[in-house]
Amino acid sequence: MTLEELLLKVPELETYIRYMPEELKNRYTIKTYAPKTIIHQKDELLDYFGIVCEGYHRVINEFENGNVFMIERNDPIDFVGEVTILAGKERTSVTIETLTECTVLYFSRKDFEDWISKDIHLLRLVSQKVAYKLYRSSYNRGNRLFYPPQHLLLKYFLQYADEYQTFVIRRTREEMHEETGISVKTLNRTIHALKEAGLIGITRGKVSFTQEQIRAVREYLAQKTP
Repeated sequence: MTLEELLLKVPELETYIRYMPEELKNRYTIKTYAPKTIIHQKDELLDYFGIVCEGYHRVINEFENGNVFMIERNDPIDFVGEVTILAGKERTSVTIETLTECTVLYFSRKDFEDWISKDIHLLRLVSQKVAYKLYRSSYNRGNRLFYPPQHLLLKYFLQYADEYQTFVIRRTREEMHEETGISVKTLNRTIHALKEAGLIGITRGKVSFTQEQIRAVREYLAQKTP
């Protein structure tokens, strides 16, 4: 795929490369990744910058004890490596894994550093995206610190149902643990309590809702959220 073909598929990409140096039009790589593919691993040397043009991915932190914590889930258009580069670090601080098929436009790190030093438009777009992620992370971290598991889990279920337009939460307990930070043991206990309270159901081992339960969950969260 060429850059011109990618622009036809993703017209909004033009906003990001509008003032790209002419020489970079011949110095790029486009890669398409299958779902569940690691784009880059934590602590790897970073020698590239990427623009995620299509597909969803998640940013995770992996620990030596084997635990995985999902920091965020990102939609296109997004970036790969921008935090490491702007921080002036050599190695990545997180792992990025695709959730769906993803198309990424790559430039070398050196080319990107030269480009962003001259293009205030791109610098603003990248900085704005980094600031948005920090804002979202700080906001969600406050929720995790001060709300009980029942509140956090119901909010997570509701966001999933709204995003995917479904009444069945197609996530394993391990995936829920990674995405919410709630231990599997606490998840199981909380899901059992929510089912006993009539706020959720279980369909073929998956958390599920009726329309009435969705309304009840919205009312519950509205009452419990200041």
